[in-house]
Amino acid sequence: MARLTKLSRSVADRVVLVTGAASGMGRATAHLLADEGAKVGIVDRDADGLKAVADEIRGVGAAVHPVVADVSDPAAPAAAVAEVRQELGPLDGLVNNAGVSIHLPFEDEGFAEAWATTLAVNLTAQTLFARAALPDLVRNGDGRIVNIASTEGLGATAQIVPYTSSKHGVIGLTRSLAVEYGKTGVTVNCVCPGPIRTNMTARIPDGDKEIFARRRTALRRYGDPEEVAHATVSLLMPASSFITGATIVVDGGLTIRNA
Repeated sequence: MARLTKLSRSVADRVVLVTGAASGMGRATAHLLADEGAKVGIVDRDADGLKAVADEIRGVGAAVHPVVADVSDPAAPAAAVAEVRQELGPLDGLVNNAGVSIHLPFEDEGFAEAWATTLAVNLTAQTLFARAALPDLVRNGDGRIVNIASTEGLGATAQIVPYTSSKHGVIGLTRSLAVEYGKTGVTVNCVCPGPIRTNMTARIPDGDKEIFARRRTALRRYGDPEEVAHATVSLLMPASSFITGATIVVDGGLTIRNA
């Protein structure tokens, strides 16, 4: 039977690079892309974790290429993109997922170092990966960039000033690139996860997670990484061709709940 619609929801055979892919939302995104037939470049500084993810993806017969790199190194993004391009082909999509959060008071003596580290990973690296990937992404007029921010980019929490500032910056970066590259057909969107069970939230006791979720989210629970990954992969589809500059909140209703 012939299809009634014109736009494809398939990412099969598209080449997508995912940063911060050794765990959490990055790992879930890489897994989902592989399950949907994409060729996945994965980047992380955790060599053991990255190898495990690569082995998992190869186990289902999908194409994957791991690159061990510290994204805070200004030379890393261009080198990683070049390596993935050589191994898998030109990029069709980029998921800027790598992130770090350092909890400390604004007046702490270690603030300057925390600020520099957080901005390098959370914002500058996203910018440099996008710059490196754009020649590939514009070639067919259907490239996709998804930047992972946070609900912290829509509000603020005490004692994580560098993290909150960087995530506001990611939203600004997303909107700016969407405007600048809209004429090329490349879309640039942002996903803002709320409370998700990842390594970043692992230090929070389960009991505290449950109390917070019941008080603050509409769904009364923390989310799983795969629930964020599905939103991310949806924005990478060819069919998502008229969505750009958007901020997609995946937070279980955190930002809508007043009481």
